[in-house]
Amino acid sequence: MYTFLSLPLGNPNEEKFHEYILSYCPMKNIQQGKMYPSCLITGGLFDPRVQYWEPAKFCAELRHSTRGYPIMLKTDMEAGHFAQSDRYKYLREQAFEYAYLLDQLGLVQ
Repeated sequence: MYTFLSLPLGNPNEEKFHEYILSYCPMKNIQQGKMYPSCLITGGLFDPRVQYWEPAKFCAELRHSTRGYPIMLKTDMEAGHFAQSDRYKYLREQAFEYAYLLDQLGLVQ
């Protein structure tokens, strides 16, 4: 069973909220030299919530900070925040993600 916690709302200009936000910020919590697992980072060009450059910056920072496993970035040039709305495009995206996973697990020849 999972427990979902609500995040406290607050002004990031106040120190206590700023520190809380930094505690879960992916960009600020990348550790230099740590071996991270393979990552497939995705984004959409028309995403109003997460702009396309944010996954690109995260991918670049991970690549710069770690060595070893592949860090892959895929930006969909037609999608928004919730991926493709067309059923067949959505299934192609799912197939791509499964193919990446199977490849990284060594199950594809």
